[in-house]
Amino acid sequence: MNSSQDHVEKRAVIIRYLPVGAVVGGLLLFYLFDLGSYLNFEQLRENRYALLDWVAQHSLVAPLIYILLYIAVVAFSLPGGAVMTVSGGFLFGTLFGALYTVLGATIGATLLFLIAKTSLGDALKQRAGPWLAKMQDGFNENAMSYLLVLRLIPIFPFWLVNLAPAFLGVHLRTYFTATLIGIIPGTVVFSLVGAGLGSVFDRGETFTINGVLTPEIIAALVGLALLSLVPVAYKKFKG
Repeated sequence: MNSSQDHVEKRAVIIRYLPVGAVVGGLLLFYLFDLGSYLNFEQLRENRYALLDWVAQHSLVAPLIYILLYIAVVAFSLPGGAVMTVSGGFLFGTLFGALYTVLGATIGATLLFLIAKTSLGDALKQRAGPWLAKMQDGFNENAMSYLLVLRLIPIFPFWLVNLAPAFLGVHLRTYFTATLIGIIPGTVVFSLVGAGLGSVFDRGETFTINGVLTPEIIAALVGLALLSLVPVAYKKFKG
């Protein structure tokens, strides 16, 4: 009886941590096969005509493939999300590029959130002690506002913002909504830049991500983030 129970418990542990193993394995394969060398603007420059022709010939399948690739990039916490976003604008235009990116990024981030929450969240709570519970209470009181700020302003890496709420007990609906809304402004900016990337290539100029986030764009994103903190300020003032 004990042997059978131990077998069931071991199987449950394996199933529980299998998604985490898949994420780690995917990340290792990415670096092992140097797949990052394909996620850069030089590759986009060299293959742009072939990519544009393929997208035009497969107008129904191309968006789905792009969304699936974006889901994989985010879910496996792979570098190259910014390159993907700009490429989406280049291949599909500002509006549809932003739409497909928001869908892919939100779904990928939600998958990673669920993996972290179900596989690691409870174990972390048991080991962290009461300080994590206090942090959870403070964060969850204004989770939507805080998450919007983290999504609007790229203070922390995207993968870190995907994972941290899972350990702080944020509800799935709150996380999904804040992610969906919060990434729209930045995504539109990068997609808009991508839509005009062809002219940059035609002039033979070098393009870098650093040139996208100008002081004006950053100021606009900070302004939106401050607006999202209004409910927090109101609560404190009222209290």
